[in-house]
Amino acid sequence: MITGARLPPALTEAGYSVVRLDSEELSEARRLDEALTSVPAVSLFRRTSSLSANPTTQGLSLRAIAPSGAGRALVTLDGVPLNDPFGGWVIWSQLPGEAVDRADIVRGGGSGPYGAGALTGVVALRERDSGPVVDLSAAEYGGRRLGAWGGTDLHGARLTASALLERSLGYVPVRGVAAGAADQPLDFEAAGGALRLDLPAGDGSLSLRASAWEESRGSGLEGARSRASGQLISATIAAPPLGDGFGWRVQGWTHGSDLSNSFVAVEDDRSATRRAASQDETPARGWGLNAALRRRIDLWDGQAEWELGADARTFEGETRERFRFMGGDFTRSRVAGGEASVVGAYAEAAWSGGPWLAAGGLRLDAWRNADGRRLERDRATGAPTLDLRPVGGSGEVLSGRAAGRRTFNGWSLRGAAYSAFRPATLNELHRPFRVGNDITEANPGLRPERLRGVDAGLEGRLGELSWAATLFWNEIDDAIVNVTIGEGPGVFPVAGFVPAGGVLRQRMNAGTIAAVGLETEAGWRAGPLELTAALSWTDAEVDGGADAPQLTGLRPAQAPELSATFGAAWDAHERWTLSGRVRWESDRFDDDLNSRVLEAAATVDLRAEWRMTPRTTLWLAADNLLNADVEVSETADGVAGFGPPRTLRLGLRWSGSGGGA
Repeated sequence: MITGARLPPALTEAGYSVVRLDSEELSEARRLDEALTSVPAVSLFRRTSSLSANPTTQGLSLRAIAPSGAGRALVTLDGVPLNDPFGGWVIWSQLPGEAVDRADIVRGGGSGPYGAGALTGVVALRERDSGPVVDLSAAEYGGRRLGAWGGTDLHGARLTASALLERSLGYVPVRGVAAGAADQPLDFEAAGGALRLDLPAGDGSLSLRASAWEESRGSGLEGARSRASGQLISATIAAPPLGDGFGWRVQGWTHGSDLSNSFVAVEDDRSATRRAASQDETPARGWGLNAALRRRIDLWDGQAEWELGADARTFEGETRERFRFMGGDFTRSRVAGGEASVVGAYAEAAWSGGPWLAAGGLRLDAWRNADGRRLERDRATGAPTLDLRPVGGSGEVLSGRAAGRRTFNGWSLRGAAYSAFRPATLNELHRPFRVGNDITEANPGLRPERLRGVDAGLEGRLGELSWAATLFWNEIDDAIVNVTIGEGPGVFPVAGFVPAGGVLRQRMNAGTIAAVGLETEAGWRAGPLELTAALSWTDAEVDGGADAPQLTGLRPAQAPELSATFGAAWDAHERWTLSGRVRWESDRFDDDLNSRVLEAAATVDLRAEWRMTPRTTLWLAADNLLNADVEVSETADGVAGFGPPRTLRLGLRWSGSGGGA
């Protein structure tokens, strides 16, 4: 059977810290980003999944060094970046979990073949090739969901399709006496679909893929809503290395997106809101091209593999907004945006012989920000009130990685060193935004973030027990941080008026973030019972330097020190499976000054499955079974927002033969 065009996993992978999730683990969760959090090192901004998070905060980070709304990890699907071309976040509605065969989570700076954006690591998704699946479910709070993937053979070719339809009436994030009439449910509606055509091409295959998605959601306040849409088209031709021959891949893609947001200011008693800004549209487009050549040969009583590659990405986009609401209408307009590009080349090599593995590589990238502009006008007269044309910037970044591994009887020892970088997104460079009464300004002068780090790991198996532990040190230079520079009420340059109870922040390269940490995982199976546990500890600290000395000695915003998960699955009967997962996280701060504390929280999820037929399963799930209050945000005047309450879900799943269930 013909499959998607891709190269097999490289020999170098075994030298780095990689966690793999299979199709069953990925499809049990309601959203794909929720499934990834079964790995404690995966950080969602503000503890909030894409079921209720604004599109601009759906970024993903690995290792709780410094999570951000843009995300500091690269997410790919068979090599194609899924990160938004304007903001770097990932709109998870574009891909149902049913369409993914596995996820390889590479922790640590993703240099080498991954390139720009893989600052704290990579989530490499592989699309399913076989085994059709349909999952239909209903949930409390008006939840409805359909996720599906399937394929058919067409005279030597293969056509596959995936679809996602989802809606929820949502929950109100502000609860108790703090809530007012202005607080509204986080309602949500999304639709997405993809087609992929796989064709034979010599010893390999050609894959043509097109996808589109759209989602609309409430932001928890009266009059505050967002809408996101996008399209991704890619073409990949690849052939695996056969024997001592060459393997290769050539891939091209284009990614378009649009985003709208309506922002409001909140009355002190939360009885009502006032219109504050309208981000009417954010048209953006990204293009990419990459190529790789790989060969594996016998060398020194072992096997050696090398890979040469190059890639280029370019992005352009702008935000078109109305703001300064006075006299019943917006009095100002804003157009802000620009262009950005990254071009790079790399060389990687690895050798494996007996119990030894050695791997390493170098990468050189050139980045450029250009054609930046920010034009604000008086809507009544059309006269410019602000006209900024930033100079932009450019530079080169040399990065690399090296790893070694030694396998013993039943266990192995490995070590790795790496560096990586992430250029600022167009969103960070050019788009200011507002949440309630808090305003964050853009900064067109941002430099790329750079990370360097080392880690060492042990892993092994003893009977039915498997275990792994990784100790790491990472440091981010020129970290892009939202830095508090003033409090309302007051008028500030460029930003204008900040109301009472609000603060003004600006994105800055705020010195250095250094972190040491420990990641552990363990799994044990005895007959029908399987237990898993994982722990992530990260001690991260900011050195704000001369630009932000007030941050020195503080913990990065949204970075928990400890997170842990424990899971159990019991095949109680040939038709019955019961499973559960506990996730606990220590406190984190909602702001750069560590003044807004989000308390530690634990959630318990349970799931029961009944296999009605070999292909059909009825399931019942309880998310946040104990109805824990998980604090996800806090305003300057102390009003807390919370994550989803206890939610019951009931679903029916049908899966065909071949591939994961």
